[in-house]
Amino acid sequence: MSQIEIKNLHVSIENKEILRGVDLTVEQGKVHAIMGPNGTGKSTLAYTLMGHPSYTVTEGEVIFKGQNVLELEPDERSRLGIFLAFQYPVAIPGVTVANFLRTALNARRRAANPEDKGIPIPEFRKMLKEKMSLLKMDQTFAGRYLNEGFSGGEKKRAEILQMATLTPEIAILDETDSGLDIDALRIVADGVNALMSRDMGVLVITHYQRLLNYIKPDYVHVMLGGRIVESGGPDLALHLEEKGYEWIRERYEETPA
Repeated sequence: MSQIEIKNLHVSIENKEILRGVDLTVEQGKVHAIMGPNGTGKSTLAYTLMGHPSYTVTEGEVIFKGQNVLELEPDERSRLGIFLAFQYPVAIPGVTVANFLRTALNARRRAANPEDKGIPIPEFRKMLKEKMSLLKMDQTFAGRYLNEGFSGGEKKRAEILQMATLTPEIAILDETDSGLDIDALRIVADGVNALMSRDMGVLVITHYQRLLNYIKPDYVHVMLGGRIVESGGPDLALHLEEKGYEWIRERYEETPA
């Protein structure tokens, strides 16, 4: 079973340190949730794991399949089996959802085998139809331009469809619940749950317990001041929902990030 190991990760942006020694291991088949107040480094962690160029790693390593992924480009990390669902997915006018997904899938196949001619269109259509049925998505969705004119819920469902198509071993969901009403949240969470298996580990980043009512975590971690300061089971998220973060701040004497 694969796992991603984050060891003593320190990250800065514009010479300001955001992450101050994050240690975390996420295994295939398990759901880890990271919670914490605004500005504590949760999204910074997600972007760093995927290789966003604005974030500078000053110390630490991230090991996946025997490699330090911090030395790899974002596309190499993706091909290795890491996936990031964005908090704010961008629109790509003129590119349909289907064409985007087929291009991404073919890029991954050709990276593994330069002689691969890509997935045949009939095979891709059949696969995409099966994935959309699994996620209870209308088939017309595939013909729309990616995220153009999409509602918040539709953008997040498009991210989950990408995850279903690329079948990562480690999926990072960066505040997938952001901007969603309760119905859209349930639909997106149902999609994630439909894809969960022993072959995929999930790192869920969220502010609120409500998402974890639908995507059940095995472990919950609290981030404060750029570090993970508290870890526990699902009950920890319920305690945070009831008590807020003040007791965490008092316990760990948060220093401004």
